[in-house]
Amino acid sequence: MTLLVKLANSTFSQCFQIINLFSTDSQRIFDMTLFAPQIVGGPLTLVCGAVYMYWLLSPWALAGMVVFVIFYPIQYGLAKLTAHYRAKTFTTTDRRIKIISEVISYIKLIKMYAWEKSFASMVTQARKKEIRQIKGSTYIKGVLLSFIIFHTRIALFCSILAYVLSGHGISAEKVFVVTAYFNILRQSMTVFFPQGIGMTAEALVSVKRLQKFLMYDETQVAPVQIPPPSSEDKTSPMYEDTITSLPHNGEVEGSNHQHTVTSMGNGRTPSQTGIFIKNIKAKWLPDQPEYTLNNITLDVKPGKLVAVIGPVGAGKSSLFQAILRELPVLEGSIEVAGSISYASQEPWLFAGSVRSNILFGLPMDKNRYRRVVKVCALKADFAQLPQGDRSLVGDKGVSLSGGQRARISLARAVYKRADVYLLDDPLSAVDSHVGRHLFEDCITGFLKEKTVMLITHQIQYLTNCDHVMLLEKGSVEAFGTTTQLLASGLDFTQLLDAPEEEKGDGGVEGEEDGGSVGAGAPLHPRQSSVRSVASSIDDIGAGYEELLADQETRSTGGISTAVFKAYFHAGGSVLFLVYMSLMFLFTQITASGSDYWITYWVNSEERAAAANVTFSHSVFSGESSELLVPSSALLLGISLTRLDFIYLFTAITVAMVFFTVVRSIAFVQMCMRASMKLHNQMFDSITQATMYFFNKNPAGRILNRFSKDIGAIDELLPSILIDLFQIGLTLIGIIIVVAVVNVWLLIPTFVVLVIFYVLRVFYLSTSRSVKRLEGITRSPVFSHLSASLQGLTTIRAFEAQPVLVKEFDNHQDLHSSAWYLFIASNRAFGFWLDAVCLVYIALVTFSFFVTSNKFFGGDVGLAITQAIGLTGMFQWGMRQSAEFVNQMTSVERVLEYANIEKEPPLESAPDKQPPPRWPEHGKIEFNGMSLRYGPQEAPVLKNLTFTIQPMEKVGIVGRTGAGKSSLIQALFRLAINEGSIRIDGIETADLGLHDLRSRLSIIPQEPVLFSGSMRKNLDPFDEFPDAVLWNALEEVELKPLVHEMAGGLNTKMSEGGTNFSVGQRQLVCLARAIIRNNRVLVMDEATANVDPQTDTFIQQTIREKFAACTVLTIAHRLHTVMDSDKVLVMDAGSLVEFDHPHILLKNEAGIFYGMVEKTGRGTAENLHRIAAESYKKKYFNNTTTNDQVPSVEEKKDL
Repeated sequence: MTLLVKLANSTFSQCFQIINLFSTDSQRIFDMTLFAPQIVGGPLTLVCGAVYMYWLLSPWALAGMVVFVIFYPIQYGLAKLTAHYRAKTFTTTDRRIKIISEVISYIKLIKMYAWEKSFASMVTQARKKEIRQIKGSTYIKGVLLSFIIFHTRIALFCSILAYVLSGHGISAEKVFVVTAYFNILRQSMTVFFPQGIGMTAEALVSVKRLQKFLMYDETQVAPVQIPPPSSEDKTSPMYEDTITSLPHNGEVEGSNHQHTVTSMGNGRTPSQTGIFIKNIKAKWLPDQPEYTLNNITLDVKPGKLVAVIGPVGAGKSSLFQAILRELPVLEGSIEVAGSISYASQEPWLFAGSVRSNILFGLPMDKNRYRRVVKVCALKADFAQLPQGDRSLVGDKGVSLSGGQRARISLARAVYKRADVYLLDDPLSAVDSHVGRHLFEDCITGFLKEKTVMLITHQIQYLTNCDHVMLLEKGSVEAFGTTTQLLASGLDFTQLLDAPEEEKGDGGVEGEEDGGSVGAGAPLHPRQSSVRSVASSIDDIGAGYEELLADQETRSTGGISTAVFKAYFHAGGSVLFLVYMSLMFLFTQITASGSDYWITYWVNSEERAAAANVTFSHSVFSGESSELLVPSSALLLGISLTRLDFIYLFTAITVAMVFFTVVRSIAFVQMCMRASMKLHNQMFDSITQATMYFFNKNPAGRILNRFSKDIGAIDELLPSILIDLFQIGLTLIGIIIVVAVVNVWLLIPTFVVLVIFYVLRVFYLSTSRSVKRLEGITRSPVFSHLSASLQGLTTIRAFEAQPVLVKEFDNHQDLHSSAWYLFIASNRAFGFWLDAVCLVYIALVTFSFFVTSNKFFGGDVGLAITQAIGLTGMFQWGMRQSAEFVNQMTSVERVLEYANIEKEPPLESAPDKQPPPRWPEHGKIEFNGMSLRYGPQEAPVLKNLTFTIQPMEKVGIVGRTGAGKSSLIQALFRLAINEGSIRIDGIETADLGLHDLRSRLSIIPQEPVLFSGSMRKNLDPFDEFPDAVLWNALEEVELKPLVHEMAGGLNTKMSEGGTNFSVGQRQLVCLARAIIRNNRVLVMDEATANVDPQTDTFIQQTIREKFAACTVLTIAHRLHTVMDSDKVLVMDAGSLVEFDHPHILLKNEAGIFYGMVEKTGRGTAENLHRIAAESYKKKYFNNTTTNDQVPSVEEKKDL
């Protein structure tokens, strides 16, 4: 079902909520199956007992049964209230897991923005709301567990009181038979019955949540595919070459917009495939005011290459989503003739080898595989990776660069043998020469006979496409060849008004190590052949075993005492723990005192009968002076009447209820405080962890600890722990009472203790390891689920659901096996404990037959009933103590993450604080700087030494994997730096990370908006007034869009900001940089995924708003850095060239010169011209200004 749910169901399409269903809700249903039968069994036992009690003690004894009847609606009402809290808890837990999921997914960006405290505050608030609900349900559970202490004792008190008040005398025979029966009812009615009600109520809430999820609309397993039309069907519109021009309102205005043109002759042998779209209207949500796609009609003919272009937010990716049946189509029809392959705009990679990501469940075809690797320019990357194509890419491909992820995603799409290929902007994330190679050898070469739709912002390739489709605001503006579109006079010409990179003829570098691939060959529309591949891929990764992902570590041996200390220390101060312990102790004293007082009363009755003491049977006569016992048997020499016994019994019972309630409240406070503190410790540790930790641990593994393990600490552990404390003290009380009755009974009791302890040790040695194994095998289930949810569109486009389902089943089977072993070992332990208990009861009972007849009946009855209670309680206590240790593994796992390696301190030492306006100039000095990602890994940056002057605009270029992004990570201290980086003369290694990162601005390669309001996405700490935020949005031309939204700045963002296009998200990131207004700005391939117009707009905005700032730009499009003050050329982690681009182009043997020349003759000439003009302007007509821009402090006062 998860792989079928529509993306439009935004409520449950988010990863964190579905994981919650799998982790928490499924556990609730399982727990319900264990205790639900007691809902019927408990009342049935009660009815049978009522009949027996009536026969034994007359109707007066039924007063005790009335207590059970009265408590029944109380238990039911409390259980319903628990379900109410449970429903609220689910909502608050979803909110917390959602925030944590975002933090884990985008932790790198959060660290660079120095937003950890903002998200920590959000998580803390969400956690407080969650704990408030959990505390309510736990209080109720504490009260229900407290019923075990006083429920049956109150029932016994009422039965005896009613029996005595009716004029009967009590005897050991009757009292202890009733006591034994009430002990049976204690298990069924005060333990299992309320648990059955509570767990059933909670399970019903979970069932409703699961039902809600299962009832969501499902997407079709694959796009509707129709048989290819007959080639003889001359009337089909798909065989008409047309240009369609639509007015801005998106409506087709008759045949005036249909023009027949001549097809481009490129020698293709077309397949009988295509895409047929007729008058579709689509939007993601039914209540969405405007259509995402409006009245689109399109016929993509067999074997054609159609380029889809348009400005940011035009609906390009949404069109692909509609074709893939992800975007709901409300009107019109979409038909696909043939199978589909798809490459997403944001590459989706799962944790595994590069090869497994490319094959994606398809069988290995070595010949096709090596051809795909060649045309996707991956061979050089495989040579650089430590294990070739068998190297692990990590969750989301975290160990790869953006260009590598894009090409692996493209390779996956190309490797699949399909008829129609939907390629969503695969060229933006790669260098210009690699992009040319991909277009020439892959898209127009390898896929020459296929139907291809290509979303692109690389307008230099449009003339090589069969048709171009221009989208704007979800409608088709024009459709036809580039010549026809230019002649149509539409706004398309503005899109072409961008630097003419790669328009000229020229070669392309097919391998990123500098090898040439057919230099000098011109591009032609859809080449008729793919270049021959001389090299073989057979040896790539040869000799390497396919690596498995880093396995989650599993502790061995017993739970350390440090874990127990950490848990109780987190629960409160020593004084509070002493107070709570006293409340438990007083509760047990009153409970055991109640049991002993009954015995003493019965024995007193026997003594009175033996001494022939006369007394009034009526306590209402007021003759309280008549003694119940002779003076020789008085308690502490105090004369007692039957009325005194009743009063004291009442006082003990009331005190017992009071202490029980108080200790439950104190205990819940301790558990909730411990849970809150442990959660916060783990979250703080995670947010301060090194990026190396996130590279090695999939998101699902980390979320597992925040969901399943924290859930166990929140709810399972308190229930088990209070039960364990209660049972332990009860056992001590029972042993003391039994010893007072017959000290010789301590011998079999001690033997039973030893046997139970041996069984417990034997059981724990197994169950503890099995429980840990269960936790370890659970993580892959969540990791697989998380990764699958993030790649739903790709998975469904490749029809890979069976493969993913099979893999999930394998993970689930492994986890279920471990879980079954754990449950089976628990049941076996319980069986042997019960067997020993039965032997113990027999020994105690038999001992009174073989000993002298010196015991009072009350003593015998007490000993036997306590033995029955002791054994039942003892075996349950042993199981609970073992379960407590097993559940403490969750605390152990949380503490493990709470103590992982952390980054350096976030705040600077008092004597190392930077000046308030630092950096004031923006001078950056690298001196012998090297960088490595892990302690044992080889350096990826090697001995870099260079200086960037204040206000310089520096472009950073290099082949994919050269170390460009690593240079930025060094600047932000996201990895292990060796050497020195100084900004305005201050050593960055001496600063706190927040003091450093908050003074630097970055526009990331992958723009992200976080769930929450637009305001929080721009200013998470509420530092700036609305005027500054609106001004920043206006600067990036997003003010009209945000202003039109219902909430304005309070508009809610979806997870990842998916309700905004990638380009719009990038503009929001630019607005963030404008608001922060730091003197150092880093652009990490920030314009890779936007159209040329937006690219030009962003570049112009940066030139204007950051003229007095130091700007570092990592770029794939060389034209964006040709007018820079300097260009820094990276290669294999080393700095190879650093100077003004015009100076670098003078060195014909240089790498930068080679990169420019390989873009093509026409483009190279244009780039040379831009560099020369920039050089002349800088050194011969210097217009540099030193005007100061407002500081952050000044901006706050606006």
